[in-house]
Amino acid sequence: MTAPVFFPGATIGLMGGGQLGRMFAIAARRMGYRVHTFSPEDDTPTGQLADREVAARYDDERAVRDFARGVDVLTFEFENIPANCIEWAADHCTVRPAGRVLHLCQHRLREKRFLAEAGLPLPPFLEVNNTAELVGAAQRIELPAVLKTAAFGYDGKGQRKLKPGDDLVEAWVLFQGQTAVLEAYVDFQCELSVIVARGIDGKMETFPVARNVHTNHILDVSVLPFGEEKVERAARELACAVAEKLDLVGLLAVEMFLTKGGDLLINELAPRPHNSGHWSFDAAVTSQFEQQLRAVCGLPLGSTELLRPVAMANLLGNLWMQGEPDWAAALAFPEVKLHLYGKTSPRAGRKMGHLVAFGATAEDAAGKVRGARAALLGSAGGSRG
Repeated sequence: MTAPVFFPGATIGLMGGGQLGRMFAIAARRMGYRVHTFSPEDDTPTGQLADREVAARYDDERAVRDFARGVDVLTFEFENIPANCIEWAADHCTVRPAGRVLHLCQHRLREKRFLAEAGLPLPPFLEVNNTAELVGAAQRIELPAVLKTAAFGYDGKGQRKLKPGDDLVEAWVLFQGQTAVLEAYVDFQCELSVIVARGIDGKMETFPVARNVHTNHILDVSVLPFGEEKVERAARELACAVAEKLDLVGLLAVEMFLTKGGDLLINELAPRPHNSGHWSFDAAVTSQFEQQLRAVCGLPLGSTELLRPVAMANLLGNLWMQGEPDWAAALAFPEVKLHLYGKTSPRAGRKMGHLVAFGATAEDAAGKVRGARAALLGSAGGSRG
């Protein structure tokens, strides 16, 4: 059976209403598609730009089925969608990526077992369901290690690093009643990510490798180009191998550690656009959002060429704690672009927007984006050249 192709004029359904969906909607509408969005809230970042916004629970079967009947193809801007929601939608429209992919990637234990069974490199891990299992896992893996909830963890939520001598009984209290994963701590050189798109014909395109810096477990800055050809080639090949094993149709972000020994280990997967790919909206021939659209609609994939050295910095709600940031000061840096997500209530740690800066080199771009962000609080640094 030939996989259906959806041309401009078709209606794209998007599960989720956050900033990833917002930028997807911009790309889709620019190419002549209609966008409908479904999430439990209204006036969402995506809904502000969609043709239609539906506010209903993901477990509301009638609402999900009604929504799916009104779209041609359904995709996602985050993966924590109940499995039955995806099954209901699939009765009425094409769903890409397939529900099986989301089912794997929304649960750390399923994801890690899949990667291990596929022979792909990742840190040693063990399932943990109670204190006794945690003690046994800590003896086998050896501390330090990281204890993570198996489900619904992101941006460092549901994680705790365990060190030799820590009280494991006390550590388990916050995880009580949940399935968790104990993962060996990786003493890495750096963190990096690769975004890969795979079409209905199996053809793949990878975006340039991003070097990522995290603060308090939240992505802070991504910088490109990575600058090490051997590592870049290996990382892109590894991302393609994961997409192939998943039989993906859509977009996949693969977060990795580069160990001090020069090996790559997979950290996490996200079958959707990714924070570390936001730079592509301004600095790639084809953004990750347009590429997601092309892949799920069955169109040829676009070029992922990096146009100039670039850096992206997240803007968290912390920046609003002393009042409205000084936007003019940040935009006084002529090679900086501002993206805000339409969220009205800033909170500490909440992603409210991002800055993108261009430079002569990756280091130059990183300095400019950090300087522009500092200027939001009236403490500008870096060059404005």
